[in-house]
Amino acid sequence: MTIRRIEAGPRMSQAVIHGNTVYLAGQVGSPGKSVAEQTRDILATIENLLKQAGSEKSKILQATIWLADMADFAEMNSVWDKWVDGPNAPTRATGEAKLAAPEYKVEIIVTAAL
Repeated sequence: MTIRRIEAGPRMSQAVIHGNTVYLAGQVGSPGKSVAEQTRDILATIENLLKQAGSEKSKILQATIWLADMADFAEMNSVWDKWVDGPNAPTRATGEAKLAAPEYKVEIIVTAAL
């Protein structure tokens, strides 16, 4: 079975396709923006990567969302709820974590089917 990598770099790829599954790296938004703005940026990036892979948001199987502060849960959800394909909503977990830099407030990781 072949492995295809999208936007591969020396440290990581932004997406890896193996079989009929697409694995995305953790995506972050532009530093310094609000939680809602970062979430919108991330979801746009996710849609773009899924498109490059030959998939789409209705085929997302699982999402893991990391927030720098769980107090931002409602603000992130206000964007997520408008974006997610309701009838095809993925499994999801959300937690609080110290992200790579203090300017990042949200990170989202998804796995999707082709």
